[in-house]
Amino acid sequence: MKFIALKTDDGKIKGKIAFCCRALDVTRQGYYNYLENRNKPWKYETLAAEMMKIVKEDECNDTYGKVRMHEALLLKNPECIKIPSESTVYRVMNDIGLTHKPRRKPNGITKADKEARKSDDLLKRDFKADEPCEKCVTDITEIKSKEGKLYISAIFDCYDVSALGLAIADNMRAELCVQTVENAVKSHPLLQGAILHSDRGSQYTSEKYRLAITESGLVQSMNSAGGRCHDNARCESMWARMKEELFYSRNRKSENYTIEELKTMIWRYFMSYWNNRRICSGNGGLPPAVKRRRYYETQKSTA
Repeated sequence: MKFIALKTDDGKIKGKIAFCCRALDVTRQGYYNYLENRNKPWKYETLAAEMMKIVKEDECNDTYGKVRMHEALLLKNPECIKIPSESTVYRVMNDIGLTHKPRRKPNGITKADKEARKSDDLLKRDFKADEPCEKCVTDITEIKSKEGKLYISAIFDCYDVSALGLAIADNMRAELCVQTVENAVKSHPLLQGAILHSDRGSQYTSEKYRLAITESGLVQSMNSAGGRCHDNARCESMWARMKEELFYSRNRKSENYTIEELKTMIWRYFMSYWNNRRICSGNGGLPPAVKRRRYYETQKSTA
């Protein structure tokens, strides 16, 4: 439309309008509508400004897609703005350059020990929980640093995907998983009695890990026999989001950071951003901490 307006001097050169519209497959009425409306304020200008505010609230918010942006708007419920449908949110995001596509897929790294004693699959791929600290999942992922590989182990609550425990080391021995369990139970005493599900990696079948599980009062669960190590899809998706939001979507390479720098970035991402501020679609658009707080408030009010 701008090209036609330029060539016809905003419609003043009548003889060129029909030719340009035919050449660009544009109707004359569409062109006249463009001239009439181009100087009017954009109807979604206020909405777009609110979206930009949400993105600027945290470094990782610029990875929001249409679903999480829509949920963030509903959660904030800004005055004088009518929240449109997800499809309209997507169009506005596209117009202001906020859309993006995920670049990487998760890839499991733990390897099963076929000779080790296994635990039963108590979840059977049912990762829904009715209350906090009922069902949890755990896994390990790796990231490259300037000084070599870094391994991250975490425990996530199936109720609200809170990161309950986190441990980071330059190896993926059983001690890493034991430290994760100890950190989680220390921070969340109510975790005792919960089911903790993992893949069949050698770390999770080790005697050290089994002893830590028993002493912490947890119930161990593992993928079904025949399942692959990367079959723990719930955790794998969380690792993928972390890597996408911290690195891939920003054209960052983890290899450019030291181990200590990566530890700080990852700890902050999960324990500060993920738990307290990141919009989670699986929680109805609520950050994990908000969903958890509302659960306990409801329990207290009905007691």
